[in-house]
Amino acid sequence: MDWSKKVVLITGGTGSFGKKFIRVMLNEYHPAKIIVFSRDELKQHEMRVAGYDDPSLRYFIGDIRDKERCLRAFDGVDIVIHAAALKQVPACEYNPMEAIKTNILGSSNVIDAAIDRGVSRVVALSTDKAVNPVNLYGATKLAAEKLFVQSNAYAAGHEVRFACVRYGNVVGSRGSVVPVFLKQRESGKVTVTDDRMTRFWISLEEGVRFVIHAAENMHGGEVFVPKIPSMKVVDLAKAIAPKAKVEIIGIRPGEKLHEVLISEDEARQTVELDDMFVVQPAESLWFGRDWESKGKLLNDGFHYASNNNSEWLNIEQIGKIIDPIEADYLSGKLG
Repeated sequence: MDWSKKVVLITGGTGSFGKKFIRVMLNEYHPAKIIVFSRDELKQHEMRVAGYDDPSLRYFIGDIRDKERCLRAFDGVDIVIHAAALKQVPACEYNPMEAIKTNILGSSNVIDAAIDRGVSRVVALSTDKAVNPVNLYGATKLAAEKLFVQSNAYAAGHEVRFACVRYGNVVGSRGSVVPVFLKQRESGKVTVTDDRMTRFWISLEEGVRFVIHAAENMHGGEVFVPKIPSMKVVDLAKAIAPKAKVEIIGIRPGEKLHEVLISEDEARQTVELDDMFVVQPAESLWFGRDWESKGKLLNDGFHYASNNNSEWLNIEQIGKIIDPIEADYLSGKLG
């Protein structure tokens, strides 16, 4: 794909992912135009003064809940990266309709606007919490995934194609536990809900590059899942605060001991490649089902969970990942 001829729009563009995505785009891919679509004028202003002021950048204030605004913003756009979401689990639990309005109905607006404005490719960001969800955030992201996959059925006669990327916790992003542990370290005590807990982890840059790869290679209807390492949350706490006491406070409502990226039921239509899995659409009414020629189908009973992973990070490896994030935290760039 020649990105230099593309107009790219990213919803939620002022977030951690959006900033990193835009930086990689500007430095390496040089699209004709990048549109930052978000609802917070202050965050857009802060991005500008922080150096995101390239001539190819456009700042567009709007909310994905507003379909008319999405239609205006998507005019002339080739590729949409959909990163906007309410994603704080406690906030979604306390404000369930707000989560539904943004994560589900907002996603529906993105889909409709993309079809009506002739966008060619849409990649939506999802999460491991969408698999067998136990909280509302995960349930809304599961619903959003289904919307994006099934909306390819509406693409007949249109160029537009929809796909999703699903991965685990992003190290050091806003909402990550890393800033929490860094703050708690100052008191000499860090809190972990359960010492058995494991999580998938991916760096911000790895997540961005995986999304770009998905946008370049999608046919429509896929859920792309990267092969990423797991770590024990208690090891993360020890890597960040080796001298602090680790206090186990009990698992919280809506929290899992282990996360899942591919369920056993999904595995039946999933293809494994060297660096990722591709969950093909369950129905083969349209496209997105030709990945089997590029990889291998999974064995019966397979599921990809953070506690049965073949790749693990130890405390020393975690420490090396955390070092630059800690530097940003101490300089005030994170937190």
